[in-house]
Amino acid sequence: MTKRIALLGCTGSIGQQTLDVIGLHPDKFQLVSIAASKHSEALAQQIARFKPLRVGLSRPGTGKLLETMRFNPQPEYVYGAEGLVALATDPEVDVVVVATSGQHGFAPTLAALKAGKEVALANKEVLVMAGELVTAQAKASGSQIRPIDSEHSAIWQSLRGESFITPGGDENWAEANDKVGRLILTASGGPFRSFSKEQMANVTVEQAMKHPNWNMGPKITIDSATLFNKGLEVIEAHWLFGLPYAKIDVVVHAQSIIHSMVEFLDGSIKAQLGTPDMRLPIQYALGYPERLSNEYPRLDFTKLRELTFELPDTDRFPALRLAYEAGEQGGTYPTVLAAADEEAVRLFHERRISYLGIAELVERTLNAHTNVAHPTLEAIAEADSWARQTAILFSEKQAINSF
Repeated sequence: MTKRIALLGCTGSIGQQTLDVIGLHPDKFQLVSIAASKHSEALAQQIARFKPLRVGLSRPGTGKLLETMRFNPQPEYVYGAEGLVALATDPEVDVVVVATSGQHGFAPTLAALKAGKEVALANKEVLVMAGELVTAQAKASGSQIRPIDSEHSAIWQSLRGESFITPGGDENWAEANDKVGRLILTASGGPFRSFSKEQMANVTVEQAMKHPNWNMGPKITIDSATLFNKGLEVIEAHWLFGLPYAKIDVVVHAQSIIHSMVEFLDGSIKAQLGTPDMRLPIQYALGYPERLSNEYPRLDFTKLRELTFELPDTDRFPALRLAYEAGEQGGTYPTVLAAADEEAVRLFHERRISYLGIAELVERTLNAHTNVAHPTLEAIAEADSWARQTAILFSEKQAINSF
């Protein structure tokens, strides 16, 4: 049976790798629709190659050039948030891949789950900011949230064969607390794993963008360097797998071969290993429950020299501590964490604050926040906007580590 795919965020890193997977298995997947923020040559090439029936763009006008181009077949164009929701709830779609960034993923994710679609999720903010709402909708409708992050995919695969798989569906996630001792998320440690704080004070944007293992976008690469990415993944894991933060640990594993582990109550540990290649968790999410073949590089154990593990240093990498604290507080604190971090990373890319200033700016913003417990989408949007404005204000008016 061919699975019909809607891909939201088709021109980003995850979107392009999703298309690699779809292109490798034309007998398994049909790309029904795609969405991007604006026209680009890459988008035009995707339309020409994959022939989607519908294309989403951020607003009317961004697709004027596309609309003058001749495609066969000629796709229908939809726009804005309403367009994303339309693509996500299309009766002709089975799986919705949410690879957009920020709040743009909230509405289509919730709509897709409500419509009974399976959601392959790569948007961190969806679960970090709105995890309570999203997982409640998945359970209410019986739809699956299929994680695309390599770490969460590794946990999902390690739990397979137990009595729980992902939120929603027929599995009872309450049983996870009874059988799992802890989840162990692995972190590469980024390019500054061995740097002292003094060395970190002089880190440049170019240095931070050179991840030792993964090829990722500009935001997630910086987040990996600061360990904010791992902190956000801790919050995601809490919502995906229904476990308290006390049962979610992080270890630094520089080789990025073990993508994460599950320790059960009897002390047994399951782990998923593989080469650092995002196409693997993408393919698993799209093909589930079937495992599909591919031609990607294989892990050669005879060439592995060592697999090392160490505790993260939250003094040098305070972002991980901030994420745990925000997650434990709950409510709108995770929203503020994610939004302030996004602004801080942007300011760092613009060379307006330093590498060390990223975590400092986020912490100041969190300290200024008044929490809203069990927020609605409207409250989440308000907290997101407040956090961005506050972070910018702090960066301009206070002595944040700057260049």
